[in-house]
Amino acid sequence: MKNLNLVLVLVFIILMINKVAFSLETKPVMDLELAKKLADACEAKKATTDWRPLNIAIVDSGADLVLFIRQDNAFLGSVDIAINKAISAAMIPYPTRAVGELAYGKDGNPGRVPGVATVDFLVPFPGGLPIRTETGELIGAIGVSGATGDQDEECAQAALDSVKGLLK
Repeated sequence: MKNLNLVLVLVFIILMINKVAFSLETKPVMDLELAKKLADACEAKKATTDWRPLNIAIVDSGADLVLFIRQDNAFLGSVDIAINKAISAAMIPYPTRAVGELAYGKDGNPGRVPGVATVDFLVPFPGGLPIRTETGELIGAIGVSGATGDQDEECAQAALDSVKGLLK
């Protein structure tokens, strides 16, 4: 009887450990396949316009670069800007347009946090957007640079719209 009780206790412990081990949460992540789809959609949007060539950067939720594309003849100076827009949108995580409004204000009103513009990696103008799942979980960000800020942001938004069904 003692052996049976010992076996039952051991089985119970093993089942509980097994349950705990397999109950770890899984978190959606930015992968290269999704990053390529985002970049392709951004390039497709740009192809329908007369915008200047673009630099497109996609980072994961830790702001690590996953994919970078520099279109032919895109401004070299925009390489770092696109990457930093993506990093800014992942680190804050708000659109870089909102960072600019915090720093410089909006509609003639002064910025609430003007010092934010002095942070090295933050880019305070449009073109960087966080990438979130349907449940709001941050999985990365996209940064676009080379055209105007509004065009950069429009292209980034087109990329996000194109993969909306995949962000579950």
